[in-house]
Amino acid sequence: MKHKSHLKCRIGDLRDALNASRLSRTHVRSVSLPWQRFCDRLPFSERPAGLMALKLIQRFPLFGQFGIQRYPPGPVCPTRLLSTSSVGQPLCVACLCTSAGGCILTQGCRKLRPDCGMRSLTTIVREPSFVASSSVRLHRDSGPRFRLTQLHRPTAAEEQAFQQRIGSCSSSRQVFTLLRSVEIMSDTMAAAALHRVADLEREGNSLKDPTVLEKDTIRSLCFQLEQDSRRLTDAGLVSALLACTRLFLDPWSTLMVRLASESQERLDRGNMSVGQLCTLGQAMLAMEGPRCVMLEQVMEQIQKQEPSQWSVADLIAVYRFLQGGVGIDGRYRDLLNAMHTHAVTVTSRMDPAAVSRLLSALVALNQTQAMPLVINLCKQAVRHVPHFTDEELTVVLGALMHFGHSDHYFVEAMERYVPTMTFTSHPETVTKVIQFFGRRNILSTTVFDAVAESFVYRADDYSTSQVARHIMALGKVGYLPPNAGDVFRKVENILHTRFSHFQPRTLLNLLHSCTLVERFPVNFVSKVFSSYFLQQLQEQGTGIDRILLAQLTQLYMTLKLECPFYKGPRLLPKYRVKSFLMSGRSLETPVDAHLYNTVKTGLVDLLGARSYFGSKVLTPYCYTLDVEIKLDEEGYVLPASQIDDVYKRIALCIDGQTRFTTSKRQLLGKEAIKQRHLRLLGYEVVQIPYYEFEKLQHKTSVVEYLHQKIFPHTYRLSW
Repeated sequence: MKHKSHLKCRIGDLRDALNASRLSRTHVRSVSLPWQRFCDRLPFSERPAGLMALKLIQRFPLFGQFGIQRYPPGPVCPTRLLSTSSVGQPLCVACLCTSAGGCILTQGCRKLRPDCGMRSLTTIVREPSFVASSSVRLHRDSGPRFRLTQLHRPTAAEEQAFQQRIGSCSSSRQVFTLLRSVEIMSDTMAAAALHRVADLEREGNSLKDPTVLEKDTIRSLCFQLEQDSRRLTDAGLVSALLACTRLFLDPWSTLMVRLASESQERLDRGNMSVGQLCTLGQAMLAMEGPRCVMLEQVMEQIQKQEPSQWSVADLIAVYRFLQGGVGIDGRYRDLLNAMHTHAVTVTSRMDPAAVSRLLSALVALNQTQAMPLVINLCKQAVRHVPHFTDEELTVVLGALMHFGHSDHYFVEAMERYVPTMTFTSHPETVTKVIQFFGRRNILSTTVFDAVAESFVYRADDYSTSQVARHIMALGKVGYLPPNAGDVFRKVENILHTRFSHFQPRTLLNLLHSCTLVERFPVNFVSKVFSSYFLQQLQEQGTGIDRILLAQLTQLYMTLKLECPFYKGPRLLPKYRVKSFLMSGRSLETPVDAHLYNTVKTGLVDLLGARSYFGSKVLTPYCYTLDVEIKLDEEGYVLPASQIDDVYKRIALCIDGQTRFTTSKRQLLGKEAIKQRHLRLLGYEVVQIPYYEFEKLQHKTSVVEYLHQKIFPHTYRLSW
């Protein structure tokens, strides 16, 4: 009887304490396990009364009806939502999200942490007024509190509406405001909120504002995810884990350890979907790198499934997962080939985001053998051009440049869309547009004129790289827009005000491109030819490569030939090249072999012998002539080997399709400057374009055409 009256008294004390707290329901956390085990060894009458009341609560589930629940299983670390420790020492606010003051910041806090083996006596968390299935309850009070429960998830429509609202948030503060306005949140919604905060705060390999992790909303959300990790759905669990890695939380914090260990248990069961496996794999890749054992287990389960049965979402998820570093160096080639085969059949069902993500993955994985898939994606992109976001369109254009592909219908769609976006889209997107047209040699006056018009007004907002890429595109296709004067005045102002901001190679590309369209940067080349600038070019790599030396040489030659008033520094001979024609990237386009052979046969018939003209002749001025014909003072043709008594030299430019823009019959910038310089050097330039020569059907017509081109004022001799 004594024990019963003693117990009744202690339970009464406990009930009084609960009433005094003015909370309808509470959670009473257990005391530290070491102390509990010690007390268990004591006689029943000598055990502390508080422990006895607590053990009764744990033993009798009926107390759950009064809001008193047992502490959920998990690692034994103290949990606090208070601003100070039990001894009055201030805690890192970020530590309060996880157990034992385990700091969620990657670097950790610098305080002396309390013993992780001891639990605080109680932690009181307000519980929702009803029980809902796998949901997070957010209360409208000064301190946001979340609670996972077991009934009534939000509907699919509510989750979709939340996803749309969270995606429209432009700051973390807006995210927190939205969270406080939501009555019920599922675990996937809570994870989506963390992902959105990561989207807004990530900058490189850190957060722009690390103090965002100290906000009450984040602390409460992380606390609840930690405590109820076993109750999370598979999708919510892996998404929350990935979100934590994106926020750079400490992998050894209690929160991360619990989420990771729970994920391992779910993975071992083998019931995760493909999308969930990919999300988990991305999280583990961020936490432990590509050699993670858990990562290999994820890939084993993915490879056991048949790609032909995957949905578009699952297919994109696996591509993005492999893109993250798992599929590099030719790994999982068989899996990728099977995915390519399936992807070709479902591209017609892909939305703009899917097209962009898949092209991005193909670039990262360097899947050059997947050109049929790239072509199909380009066709699908035609439908989505007006609907791509700036970021998505930038990725699509970059991928098409990477694979060297362009589609006539895609170009037409871009021509309709570009004039509507040049003044409003992100500078990088506008730059990517003109870079795409320049890289693919597509001269679209509609696109170039629209971009040039916006450039005059927006150039001050462009980076130096973006400014250079605009001008490089104009130089590549050899096009001057109607407002060229305004464009290059803007470029000159930018060079004056931001000259030191340009990277050396970017600056050289910009100035060289100006000369391709007959705009001569005389005021800036003196700095380019200085020893300091040339030394900077060398410091960026293992010396100056040949293409840079060729650009320097042609830039110097342009000033000497087209700007005779230039009296500035000279380019030292050691920085000059002997030939502009080189393998790979070159300042000259090699002659088309088939077209050259046809012209050569006609020249033999016209001149009477092969010895009367030279082929692929390297001049002292770095240019290579397709064909050279020498004449004496009276106009007679001399043998190609003769050096003396040469009065006139004729340079035949046999221009195949690759020397012209693809959409119009206009020479590329580098071919136009070559012919311009040859004329200034004294050559008589005769152009033989492919579109004229291909019309000739017979041998006699070829000879007549060449005679009219080369000797328009003389009669043809018969041999």
